[in-house]
Amino acid sequence: MRRNIQLHRLSQSTGGFTLIELVIGMMVIGIAIVMLTSMLFPQADRAAATLHRVRSAELAHSVMNEIWGKRYDQNTNPNGGVPACNSSEGSDCSYALATDGTPSLGPDDGENRDTFNDVDDYNDLNETAKMLDSSQTYAQAYPRYQLNVSVEYLDPATQAKKLITVDVTTPAGEVITYQAVRSNY
Repeated sequence: MRRNIQLHRLSQSTGGFTLIELVIGMMVIGIAIVMLTSMLFPQADRAAATLHRVRSAELAHSVMNEIWGKRYDQNTNPNGGVPACNSSEGSDCSYALATDGTPSLGPDDGENRDTFNDVDDYNDLNETAKMLDSSQTYAQAYPRYQLNVSVEYLDPATQAKKLITVDVTTPAGEVITYQAVRSNY
């Protein structure tokens, strides 16, 4: 009989979960799922945006480095130094005039992508252009990214500095602008 009582007590204690325990367990799991969906899962979207920004910087940096390695103007000494164009000892800076009388910058006659030799040749470069010494375009190397390069004089009267602007549009539609100023030296 004593043995029967012990077996009965043992079976009562290992019988399973009560309804209250199940309801509390479901509430804990529900709270955990809400926290995961509101805090953890949106991190994936932020990680993708960060990756887009890094690739944007990589694209802009490669274009900017290429431009920075070129001379200031077609009439500037290829080895740098004096005389700079439009200086007292140098020749005039080269540019064509647009219909409104402002300087129109861009590739000189007969230049193609691989023969760009001065900063303003890169004006209006975009993602459809071939990369330097390559048969691949920027659009092929950076799918779904858009690129637009513009070069303009900071002060068209003196033509002493050019503003280089590289706009990169990420696949998410975010436009990121990178700028540099190149001096006439």
